[in-house]
Amino acid sequence: MRMSESADTERHPNPVDLHVGARIRMRRKILGVSQERLADDLGLTFQQIQKYERGANRVSASKLYEIAKSLQSPVGYFFEGLVDANTGMSETGEAFVHDFLMTDEGLELATVFPRISRAKVRRKILDLVRSMAEEEAQGGLND
Repeated sequence: MRMSESADTERHPNPVDLHVGARIRMRRKILGVSQERLADDLGLTFQQIQKYERGANRVSASKLYEIAKSLQSPVGYFFEGLVDANTGMSETGEAFVHDFLMTDEGLELATVFPRISRAKVRRKILDLVRSMAEEEAQGGLND
């Protein structure tokens, strides 16, 4: 590994770590488990859980196994949706998804949106969100 690659790796979490962390957070929130409760169950501090969820710290295989057990899910759950950079999603895309899932609204939207069975309704919601985002980008929406 070249020196510049090492420095770049230290500044930006690995996309796989971001994805796994986001899935840990999503599963924990779906179950209504606090970071403190998960940390207690694993013998960690809640700060360590925060670091895992942000992708700042890499989760070891044994710790991921314990997390899966605590959150009542198979280990593979934490890798679902992970796309290989060579086949579709760039690191930038993965970081965007992670940032989205780290917000309460993004996580809730990601959780409830797939429950809408009618494709036409999902399309209308997407059109609405896209329209609002475009309007905000043009300075038209204020909080």
